[in-house]
Amino acid sequence: MANKNRSSPSPTTPKLMETNGFSLMNEDLLRNILSRLPATSFASAATVSKTWNAACCHILSRPKFSSAISLKPLPLVALQEVFDKVMSEPIRPHFAIASVGPGFEIKDVLQFMVEKVGSRTPIIVSSVKGILGRDALSHEFREVKWIDGNIDEVPVNTGIVLTVGFVPGLKVDVIPLLRQRKAPQGSMTDKFVQDIKSYTSSMSGCTSPQAIIMIGDGSVDQKPILEKLDYAMSMETIIVGDERGQFVYRSSDVSRNVSTNKKHSPDAVALVFARDRNKACGIGNIEFHFALSKGVSAIGPRLKAASVRVQDSYTVTWLTARREGQQEILDGQQMLEDIDNEMENNMDCVDLYIGVTRRRNCSVGSDKPRMMTTLALHGIEGGDSEYLYVDGVGIRTGDYFQFYHSDPKTALSSSRSVSSTLRKLKLDWDSKSSLSKSTIINAVDKKEAFGGFIFSCLGRGESFFGQLNVDSSPFLDNFPGVPVAGTFCGGEIGRGCTSLTANGDEGGSARCHLHAYSTVYLVMSYTPPEH
Repeated sequence: MANKNRSSPSPTTPKLMETNGFSLMNEDLLRNILSRLPATSFASAATVSKTWNAACCHILSRPKFSSAISLKPLPLVALQEVFDKVMSEPIRPHFAIASVGPGFEIKDVLQFMVEKVGSRTPIIVSSVKGILGRDALSHEFREVKWIDGNIDEVPVNTGIVLTVGFVPGLKVDVIPLLRQRKAPQGSMTDKFVQDIKSYTSSMSGCTSPQAIIMIGDGSVDQKPILEKLDYAMSMETIIVGDERGQFVYRSSDVSRNVSTNKKHSPDAVALVFARDRNKACGIGNIEFHFALSKGVSAIGPRLKAASVRVQDSYTVTWLTARREGQQEILDGQQMLEDIDNEMENNMDCVDLYIGVTRRRNCSVGSDKPRMMTTLALHGIEGGDSEYLYVDGVGIRTGDYFQFYHSDPKTALSSSRSVSSTLRKLKLDWDSKSSLSKSTIINAVDKKEAFGGFIFSCLGRGESFFGQLNVDSSPFLDNFPGVPVAGTFCGGEIGRGCTSLTANGDEGGSARCHLHAYSTVYLVMSYTPPEH
């Protein structure tokens, strides 16, 4: 007969577990168990006791970058699949970026992410032309583009790449450029730049962040915005992103989460990475590294804009030009015929641009203006017996320009150069680690890459190069196993130190931050603290 006084068994609570058998575990075993938990369970485990919290903090003492793609035809299934993958290991998201195909409703994706990672986590969701990353289930690396609703020539228009990052020692937030309908763009751009500087100053004590990932609205000219950012930020600040996107966002600062309405609309959004002035002891340093593979080549003589017209209702510039040192006025038809002759009648096989060298005074707010020389690329719309027609505005009479064309040979050579410079970067990290240590280097003590982003032109990819994964290979070959996420863009934002840039003849001494037929790389590295 059963003992009537014996109490019935009850579920074991985490607290009871900790005060009974689990308290007898040694530290290594506890960490081993906790490190195998998915992110949600890991977060719960950290609240069990001080001992468990300390173990969890030790597990996440280094930065972590988790990314995955899914091409499942049902958007919700694809979204759940990538979320489960990126959250399958311990991580505390400091930011999240989702890039999706045309089959997704970006507002629905944002709402899903807010519910899953919390309203205080900075989030950007953007609709893109294609994605790069590892499949959530097969782990195969994929480069895919959507063209007219097709992906890899399969009639599917859904796909997503999701990235979450844990970056101890940094502060991260989303800052939008909110345009008021009746306010001039210049004043709102100044406020955008000042908001970034103010946020960075409050977090780090300096006004320039380490890096910015920026998504621009496709209907807004991003050139003046990038020029002001270039003016205001130190040379060490890296800026990368997509010039022509469609996006929604969530900032940890509720006051910045203004919905698009009749009074406000976001022209751009910036994910800002600033140093944390209150970084805890025992946390190492995160650095950002920029590289650029170019894909255009200059052709023809240097020209000077002779007359410039802009129709108020269009974002197209009409212009004529002179050859340098000559007085003859060239119309659009003459200029294009000259370029076609130089290309041996192959002009129809490439995309054409003009690169305009602009010398302009630039300032932000009440700051002292400074003369800046930039190279602005404008796509060729056509030409006739009167004018050359180019995309965009901002060209003035007297500006010098030169024609550029998309060039897969230049792009392939530049891509190989980027791969070589990234390889040298890794060797430099290894050599410095060896010099600073008198004993054999432990893998956990080395400076190493832990994640990265790729922003590549929609015109590149397999159809451009005739081979797969050219745009991702510089990262994959040098940092095997390191998570990386990427998108195909309608215009690539890339501003950073030129030491890792495969320099071609684009721009000469002029600074160019909005590129064409390029691939921009952002590598994130971590150096452990000195023991």
